[in-house]
Amino acid sequence: MPDVVVEPDADRLARAVAAALVARLAAAQAVHGTASVVLTGGGIGTAVLERVADLVREPARERVDWTAVDVWWGDERFVPADDDQRNELGARRALLDPAGVPAERVHAMPASDAGLTEPEDAAEWYAGQLAAAAPEGASLPRIDLLLLGMGPEGHVASIFPGTPAVSDERTVLAVRDCPKPPPTRVSLGFAALNAAEEVWLLVSGSAKAPAVAQALAGDATPDELPAAGVRGRRATRWLLDAEAAGQLPREA
Repeated sequence: MPDVVVEPDADRLARAVAAALVARLAAAQAVHGTASVVLTGGGIGTAVLERVADLVREPARERVDWTAVDVWWGDERFVPADDDQRNELGARRALLDPAGVPAERVHAMPASDAGLTEPEDAAEWYAGQLAAAAPEGASLPRIDLLLLGMGPEGHVASIFPGTPAVSDERTVLAVRDCPKPPPTRVSLGFAALNAAEEVWLLVSGSAKAPAVAQALAGDATPDELPAAGVRGRRATRWLLDAEAAGQLPREA
């Protein structure tokens, strides 16, 4: 069963997740010497990174060596590199540049003007990057923590209900005609999302409360509600604000 944590509001949620993220990466580094994280975009995802940057500037009990953190993305908009819709830009501004994460550890998904003109080529390239960082014989590196947002209809990364991405078994895939703009994207598939040691779903706002309740009830299929198909190898955590948790049973 997933863990469910509810914070009073979106700001408190972002602060709590930021502190937990720092602790999780520090713990991974204590064991492995390095840590790896898959980032998400969206309002709450960016807010978390901004709060982590605040912790970087302040004394903290757990310290992360940001020169030894590998950063990946769960999905990306296939738009030009300087387009503000790119999750990469938001993450660089919020955390990666202030924290001094080395360029070679920032594994961004290709932009549409980076030399790969089709999203399918970009997806294949990114799958190759993941495989190159993986142990021999594996297609994915160790992923200590994977962050995901969720849309009101239950999409995660760029896997939307009732779309071919739900059943695509590749680690990385192109998404065309996305229901939410921009329509062309690159996304990790379930094969990669569910390979992470821990998956944290960050959800805020009352518009997402019905999907949260449906996912946690356990009776939705991934085709109906992609968020219901995500789980970490060791842990799955739903980190919610009070509005997003508004339709959960009281005991949750």
